[in-house]
Amino acid sequence: MEVKYLDLNKQYLSIKKEVDAAIAKVIEKSAFAAGPFVQEFEARFAEAHGCNYCVGVNSGTAALHILMLALGIKPGDEVVMPANTFFATPESVSLAGGRPVFVDCEDSYYNIDPAEIEKAVGEKTRAIIPVHLYGQPARLDEVRKLAKKYKLVMIEDCAQAHLAVFRGKSVGSYGLAGCFSFYPGKNLGAFGEGGAVVTNDKKLYSDLLVLRDHGSSERYCHERIGHNYRMDGIQGAVLNVKLKHLPAWTEKRRQNAALYCERLGGIEEIILPRQAPDVKHVYHLFVIRVPRREKLVAHLNDNGIQCGVHYPIPCHLQKAYAFLGYKQGDLPVTEKLCREVISLPMSEQLTDKEIEYVAEKIGEFYKK
Repeated sequence: MEVKYLDLNKQYLSIKKEVDAAIAKVIEKSAFAAGPFVQEFEARFAEAHGCNYCVGVNSGTAALHILMLALGIKPGDEVVMPANTFFATPESVSLAGGRPVFVDCEDSYYNIDPAEIEKAVGEKTRAIIPVHLYGQPARLDEVRKLAKKYKLVMIEDCAQAHLAVFRGKSVGSYGLAGCFSFYPGKNLGAFGEGGAVVTNDKKLYSDLLVLRDHGSSERYCHERIGHNYRMDGIQGAVLNVKLKHLPAWTEKRRQNAALYCERLGGIEEIILPRQAPDVKHVYHLFVIRVPRREKLVAHLNDNGIQCGVHYPIPCHLQKAYAFLGYKQGDLPVTEKLCREVISLPMSEQLTDKEIEYVAEKIGEFYKK
């Protein structure tokens, strides 16, 4: 049996008529750059996350970067974040001229450790970015308390957490703003690149609209230096279609995660993902921790099972950030996770039979 890590073609075929019709409308209206289809998506996506405003952009990285620009992050400013995240999180701060300050994560849930945040806050700290890794909300109540205590801005990196919930409220609505990615492999993925910022702050919303369009609110009149970060009309239309299905897709992912846990629960060598109290985990990734990872990956590949590693090198040890002076051993929990984690196939298209096959092959490996 072949089990794909993610089958986007299968997802497309399940909604083909809707998607094809939506794309055809964009072409008929020639609404290719921003426009009405993006505006419709922005309104619906903001509502889905309990926010008043949404600004669609052309990638998750652009969402983070444009927010750093709107906040006025400049050289000398520091932004605290977990090292256990995708590179775009610190990259956005660096692109604005700021300096990322990396801290360790919790061993239990893999998100930023609030106790480590407080140790990292200094005179130059301007903001904190909790990342909702793998689809599980970070401890937003504690992070927000720290942000308030030290008069810092809290920005949520929600790139992997569409429709995730912390204590009854959607992620993205706790901080000043939340940044999302619509990279094709995400729970809500575009037909290419895409991203968005959600917020309840009207002034920030106005600033973001200007910054995503060359610093202009009126054609050919440029108030400030911005970027060409507009979302494509086709992406807005595709995301509109997929957003209708996202609640059902999310529940299927959660069911798949429960079945994985049931089938893998008897294998002593494996550490299964845990859901924190009072949260809704949306399982963008189903990540287990294992010994002899490389050999297990090879065994799974030999049996037609695709898997991934998120992430093999933590941000603080990336060559691009060597100038920050971090070294091996500085963030032990993060570094340990990077040696042990495997992302198993996960999507709403995954069948029970496929999950059972993956679990069978993992069990077979450790029995040997």
